[in-house]
Amino acid sequence: MNLRRAVLYLVLCGVGVTMAWPFFWMVTTSLKPPPDVFASPTKWVPHPVTLDAYRHVFTDQPFGRYLSNSLIVTVVVVAANVLFGTAAAYAFAKLRFPGRNAIFFGLLLTLMVPFQVNLIPLYRMMVTLHEWSPLLGVDTYTGLIAPNAIQVFGVFLMRQYLQTIPDAVLESARLDGASELRILRSIVFPMARPAMAALAIFTFLNAWNDFLWPMIVTSSQDMRTLPVGLALLARKNNVSWPDTMAGAVITIAPMIAVFAVLQRRFVEGLTAGAVKDG
Repeated sequence: MNLRRAVLYLVLCGVGVTMAWPFFWMVTTSLKPPPDVFASPTKWVPHPVTLDAYRHVFTDQPFGRYLSNSLIVTVVVVAANVLFGTAAAYAFAKLRFPGRNAIFFGLLLTLMVPFQVNLIPLYRMMVTLHEWSPLLGVDTYTGLIAPNAIQVFGVFLMRQYLQTIPDAVLESARLDGASELRILRSIVFPMARPAMAALAIFTFLNAWNDFLWPMIVTSSQDMRTLPVGLALLARKNNVSWPDTMAGAVITIAPMIAVFAVLQRRFVEGLTAGAVKDG
């Protein structure tokens, strides 16, 4: 048994090193002078260490603006999905109204439709909105946020979790005179925190990494997000690999930080309801 466990640990360590190695190369490359990137023999540890690449991406490119745009869009999208997704899930899980199951099934069907199918109609809608008001539609925050403000996957995830909340708890609150909004705010939200944290992580990763829609709906430097800015940085005629890797490090660092902070609740949200009391 000990030998089997030791072999398992060795295999897991090998898989971990294999997966972490590209990130190690990315970070070390961002700290190297350009001539050392393809030096022979390979310099795995940068010497000397330089932060010029990070300075370049913020001075030669508006990476500060890209970063702020990504933060604004992602925070709003996450907040909207967690709030409205949980509210919608509560209605589908705990309220009784005609056509509830049919409506929910219809929403699930939309998950099978690729985003690319809706791309052209959605873009035309944003163009029309921009014609009505310059604050709406293409090349605006509303254009970046609105299509992802609430997602069916979030409603589905939260509904599955909310079904584990005993109906007796909600009925007791109703007998005490609590409104559905009060129940949602005072009972459902606190009890659903693990699932809400899992949904927040999923939504954060999706919104932060979104490339296709921001690339299409934005046309000015002031409205581009980090993934679009990173792609434009890598498409220059003379690619500076330290600068590109520095941009990649800046792009993935917030994702790692968010997952590290919410990791425990993320696991709780995914495993909730998997084990039932006998």
